[in-house]
Amino acid sequence: MKSVILCIVFCFSSFLVSSQQKSSEILPSEVQITTAVLPAPEQLREGAMVYGYDKQGKMIILREGTNNLVCIADDPTRKGISVSCYSKKLDPFMSRGRALAAEGKSETEKREIRRKEAESGELILPDAPSMTYIFSGTEENYDRSTGELKDGSLRYVIYIPYATVESTGLPDKPHAPGMPWLMDPGTHRAHIMITPPQN
Repeated sequence: MKSVILCIVFCFSSFLVSSQQKSSEILPSEVQITTAVLPAPEQLREGAMVYGYDKQGKMIILREGTNNLVCIADDPTRKGISVSCYSKKLDPFMSRGRALAAEGKSETEKREIRRKEAESGELILPDAPSMTYIFSGTEENYDRSTGELKDGSLRYVIYIPYATVESTGLPDKPHAPGMPWLMDPGTHRAHIMITPPQN
């Protein structure tokens, strides 16, 4: 009897854990694209280039673009829903980060490698402020059949390599909800962060 009870407890615990984990199912390309372009201004969505995942989970180009935006579909292996779109000028920087992550590099290693490559000129950084839009939310609010995400939150990141507090007039930390501030000032990763207050 004791072993039966233990088995039931184990099975129930396993069910709870599995129900809380994200499904790693690869969604159809059209659904991935619909979700991927959600962060972008509406008039730019149709022409954005989109990276997503094939049936084996490998990142591929799902759609070639006709404008200056690149969008990234949600990673099926990560908890929650998170998609982003960025200026094509940032693609070398972003693509290099993804390649290093695929090699198993840690976040610290990725930053150091890209820093060295940027300083040597091997990695081309944008020559003007370059926009990134990020949209994220919970799986409970995500419709896997349509690709729509309800009650998500937007964040804006403007990459401006080597910008400083002095050159921009921005603080290095926010002093009020939603205000822009400069993260990683003076580095190849310098970027303006804008996180609108949540309702």
